[in-house]
Amino acid sequence: MPGENLSRDEAHERAALLSVDGYEVVLDLRSAVGESAEAVRTFRSRTTIRFRRTGEGTSTFVDLIAPSVNAVTLNGRSLDPAVVFDGARISLDGLADENVLVVDAQCAYSRTGEGMHRFVDPEDGEVYLYTQYEPADARRVYANFEQPDLKAPYRFAVTAPEGWTVWSNGAGEQDAEGVWRFAETAPISTYITCVVAGPYHYVTDSYTRGDLEIPLGAMCRKSLAKHFDADDVFLITKQGFDFFHDNFDYPYPFGKYDQAFVPEYNLGAMENPGMVTFREEYIYRGKVTQAAYESRANVILHEMAHMWFGDLVTMVWWDDLWLKESFADFMGSFVNAEATRFTNSWVTFANNRKSWAYRADQLPSTHPITADIRDLEDAKLNFDGITYAKGASVLKQLVAYAGRDAFLEGARRYFKRHAYGNTRLADLLSILEETSGRDMKAWAKSWLQTSGVNSLTPVVTYDAEGRITELAVLQEGDELRPHRAAVGLYRLSGGELVRYARTEADITGARTVVAELAGQEKPDLVLVNDDDLTYCKIRFDEGSLATLRAHLGEITDPLARALCWSALWNLTRDGLMPARDFVAVALAFAGRETDIGVLQMVHAWTKSAVTLYAAPAWREEGGRLLAEGGLRELRVAEPGSEHQLTWARFFAATASTEADFQLLEGLLDGTAKIDGLDVDQELRWALLSPLAVHGRADEARIDEELSRDDTASGKRHQTRLLASRPSAAVKAQAWAQVVESDTLSNALVEATIAGFVQPSQRELIAPYAEKYFAAIERLWAERSIQIGIDVVRGLFPGLQDDEATLAATDAWLSEHESAPPALRRLVLESRDDLARALRAQACDGRVAQ
Repeated sequence: MPGENLSRDEAHERAALLSVDGYEVVLDLRSAVGESAEAVRTFRSRTTIRFRRTGEGTSTFVDLIAPSVNAVTLNGRSLDPAVVFDGARISLDGLADENVLVVDAQCAYSRTGEGMHRFVDPEDGEVYLYTQYEPADARRVYANFEQPDLKAPYRFAVTAPEGWTVWSNGAGEQDAEGVWRFAETAPISTYITCVVAGPYHYVTDSYTRGDLEIPLGAMCRKSLAKHFDADDVFLITKQGFDFFHDNFDYPYPFGKYDQAFVPEYNLGAMENPGMVTFREEYIYRGKVTQAAYESRANVILHEMAHMWFGDLVTMVWWDDLWLKESFADFMGSFVNAEATRFTNSWVTFANNRKSWAYRADQLPSTHPITADIRDLEDAKLNFDGITYAKGASVLKQLVAYAGRDAFLEGARRYFKRHAYGNTRLADLLSILEETSGRDMKAWAKSWLQTSGVNSLTPVVTYDAEGRITELAVLQEGDELRPHRAAVGLYRLSGGELVRYARTEADITGARTVVAELAGQEKPDLVLVNDDDLTYCKIRFDEGSLATLRAHLGEITDPLARALCWSALWNLTRDGLMPARDFVAVALAFAGRETDIGVLQMVHAWTKSAVTLYAAPAWREEGGRLLAEGGLRELRVAEPGSEHQLTWARFFAATASTEADFQLLEGLLDGTAKIDGLDVDQELRWALLSPLAVHGRADEARIDEELSRDDTASGKRHQTRLLASRPSAAVKAQAWAQVVESDTLSNALVEATIAGFVQPSQRELIAPYAEKYFAAIERLWAERSIQIGIDVVRGLFPGLQDDEATLAATDAWLSEHESAPPALRRLVLESRDDLARALRAQACDGRVAQ
C-alpha cells in the first residue's frame, strides 16, 4: 500500500502543472467469463488522455495500479514500460504544451471491492462486474490523474461477453461490432466514473418535470429479481428529485439516472453521476421493519444530493470532504422528513447517526470537520462519523443559526457559481455570509475547524413554592462553542411525561442563564437540546435522571424520548452510569418504545452494555436478564408486527440457556410456534447463529441450512457461522483464512471475522492477541487498504479486556512509531475503545461493592 499512496503536496503540484481536456477509456471485459475465466485475472484497458501543460515544468506522472503495461505512448513517442512504470505510477518527461498520452495495460479484476470487482453468483454461476473507486481506485481500471480537482469529460467504450449489458455514467448503446459506447460525460472527477456490466435484471421508469425528462433505471442480479421492489426505489427517487428541483433551482445535470444494487459492496452506496451503486443488502430477502426501508430511502436521497454536492461542485482535495459528505448526510434526513413517508427521520438521525458521531469525536483520532488530509490513506480513514454524522449535525445547527431560507439560497448560489468546478471551505462560507448576514468565519472556526464534543448540563434552583428562580446551562469541552439550543421542561401528568414549556437560547461560554424559563413550575425533567437543534452530549440534573430511571417510557414525544435514550447511553459509555443501570432502564421501557429504529438501537446498546461495559462478574447474569427480557417481549408483541420480528432477533442474539436453545431449535424445525412470527430464511439464519456459537449446530447442520439457501447471502451466513463455532481448530482455520491467505473475497473476509469474534468465546480466542500484534504491519503492507482496515479493526483483541491487553497495545504503538500513520490510527482507536470499556467496567463494578 505505501507505494500506492499519493500526497496532498504531490496532487497540488500536479494540478498547478496541467489541466485535462478529456479521457477516452476502452475496456475489454470478455475475459470475465469462459472456461479460463477463473485463471484469467486481468482485462485489457486502453486509455487516451488529452491534457495541457499550464504551469512550469516538463515532468509529471500518471496513476495506474496494474499487473502489467503493454505500451505507453506520449505525443507519438513510445516509452519503455519497464522504465517508466513502477506498479503504481507512470513517469512522464518532456511534456509539450498540448499532450496526448496513450496507455495500454492489463488491469486486474478485484475480489476486494476496489477497482473492477468480479463476482460469481453461486446460485446460477452468472458473473457480474462493477467498479468502485472512492477515494482513488479508478487507477486500478484505467490510467488517469487520480485527484478530485483534475476534472475532465470521459468517453467510455466497453467490449463485454455476449449477452451482457453494460452501463456507465452516460447513456450507452451497442454498436455493430458489439462494443458498448457511451455518451461523453460532463467534466467530473476520476473517483465518480463508473462501469457496471453483466446479465443484470434491469427495470426502467422515468421522471418528468416540465420540459425535463430523466430516464430512470434500477438493477440487481438476476437471482435477486424476485425480491427486488423497484417500484419503491423509483418512488423515493422521484420524491427526491421533486424536492431537489423545488429547492436547488438547478436541474439535475447528468442525463439519465441508473441505480445498481451490486454484490460484495464495501460501502453503503456511491454517488457516481448517472450510475449510482448500492450494496445489494438494500434488497430485502425476507421480512424487515420500516426502519430498514427508511434507511434505504435515506441512502437513496443521500446519493442523490451528491449529484449537486460533490459531483457538480467538488472539493479541491480530501481536506474538504465534508463539502460533499456532510451535506449529503444532512440532506438524506432533511428530504426524508419533508418529501417521503418517513416523516420521523430526524428521530433516527438523533438516535442513530449522531451516536456514530459522538463515538468518533471522542477517539484520539478525532479531527475537525475540515480535516488535515495529508495523503490518500488519511482520506480513506476520514470517511468517518465526524465527516458524515457530525458534519450533518453541524449543518442542522447551521440551519437553526442562519435560517432555512438563507441556507437553501446559499446552496442555490453555490451551485450556479461553481458548477463543474472545485471549491474550498472559504467558497461556501462567503456565499452563506451573503445570504444569512451572519459571520460565517467565526461560526466555521468554532464548528468546522475544531474537534471534540461539548456536554451541556442544566443547573436549576427553585424558590420555596417550587418555581424556577434560575435555570443555567453549563458547557464543558476543550472548545466552548456557540450553540443554538432549545430547553424543554417536562412533567408527569396522567401517566405521561409531557412538555409544558420550551424556549430557544444561544448557549455560549461555560455558563449561560436561560432567563425565559424563570418562574416556571418545577419540572420532573429538564431536557437540554430539546428538538435536537445542536450537536452536544446531553447531561441531566439529579432530579431529571431519577425521572428517566422511573418514567422514560412515559415520554410521549418520540424525538424527546430518542434524545433521552441516546443521552443515557452516552453516560454509560463515559463511565458515569453503571452498565447494569442502563440495562435495567432498557428492560423496563424498551418494550414500550414505538419507534422501531430507536428500539433497534436500544437493543444494540443494551447488548454492548453487557458485552463491553458491565463488570466481568456480572456479565453472565446480565446476559441472562437480556434473554429473559427479550423472550418476554417477544411473547407479548403484536403477532406479525415489526416489533415482534425485532424482539425475535434480539432474543436470538442473547439466548444463553438450555431452554433458550430448545426454543430456537423448535422454531427452526417447526415443533415450536410463536403466533404471528414468520420464520423466513433470513430469520432462520438469525435463529441458527446462537446455536452455532454455543456448539449446538455443527458443520453438517450449517451446511444443511446452506442447502436451503444456496445463494450469495446464504454463503456469507454459512461462512460466518462456521467461523463462530467454539473450537480451537475452527478458530485456527478462520485466522489462517483471513490473515495468512488472500483467497477470500471482501465479503467473506468480513463474514469470517464476524464469526471469529464471539463474546462468549473470550478464552478460546485469547491466544490470538499476541498473533494479532505480530501480523498487522505485514498485513497492512501486503493487502489492499480496504482489507487492511477490515482486518486491523475487526481482529483487534478488544474482548481480552484487561490491563495486559492495554499494555500490549501500548507496547506495539511504542515499538512501531514509524508504522504507517493510517495503521497507527486504527490501533489507537481500538486502544481507546478498550480503555473506555475498562473505565466503564470499573464504574459498573463499584455498584456491587
